[in-house]
Amino acid sequence: MTASFLAPRRIGPGTVLLFVPGNRPDRFAKAAAAGADGIIIDLEDAVAPDDKAQARQVVLDWLGTDEARASSCLKGVRVNRVLTAHGLSDLHALVAATSLPDFLILPKVEAPFEVRLYDELLGTGRKGIELVLSIESALGLQHAPAIASASPTVSMLGFGGGDLALNLQAKVAWEPLLYARSRVVEAAAAAGVVAADVPWPNMDDEAGLRDEAKRAYELGYRSKLAIHPKQVAAIREAMAPTDAEIQWARRAVAAYETSTGACVVDGRFVDQPVYEPAKRLVDAVDSKRD
Repeated sequence: MTASFLAPRRIGPGTVLLFVPGNRPDRFAKAAAAGADGIIIDLEDAVAPDDKAQARQVVLDWLGTDEARASSCLKGVRVNRVLTAHGLSDLHALVAATSLPDFLILPKVEAPFEVRLYDELLGTGRKGIELVLSIESALGLQHAPAIASASPTVSMLGFGGGDLALNLQAKVAWEPLLYARSRVVEAAAAAGVVAADVPWPNMDDEAGLRDEAKRAYELGYRSKLAIHPKQVAAIREAMAPTDAEIQWARRAVAAYETSTGACVVDGRFVDQPVYEPAKRLVDAVDSKRD
């Protein structure tokens, strides 16, 4: 692998990414101003096959506009799978493009070589383009650890629950997909990247969104994708630690760092495996305040 990626990652824990259809350029700037950390301009599921070529050009043209450059929101594109004709056309167009997105979402990834194609042909590392990879099939799930670690440009591993459920012939619900969700978290953790949960499909069910986002957070996910601007705030709140959790983490860190070893805080035993996540939480909260 010739690509290298030395710049600090912009996609990390707490990042919320919002989808916008690639054939609706009138929505690009509005989505970028909706409060998410980044937008995902979708050339895959949101665009009909006959419209993909035109949408591809529209997206690449928009990335070069003053409107796009003026936005501090990260700009991303979900391409078509590289093992399809549309996916190859996407890659070819990106190689020739003069304006590129901040990150790319590669859908339905099933093998590490799909990731390495972008490294080698597009030069993602040299150009500072981060990769978000989506696991959406049983084969992708089997290879998830190797996929997540296929390139240093990978920042996030996504759980594509809808297509994965279809492939598994399973119901799209928490319990039937719990094993698959856990496998994606495990692969992401082993590779040192963020795990991102599947979008919540019912835009009018905020309670359901919050419940699933909280469960995913407890499982190890640190991001959840959004399909509507009104989901962004709910995802942030549901996947954020509570004030009580932050205050306890501060007490645990302070007690452990001033003790000669393991200690007890509020009746809870604190040793190295408890201290380290508490310290990460405190550091993350303090860095945001700075």
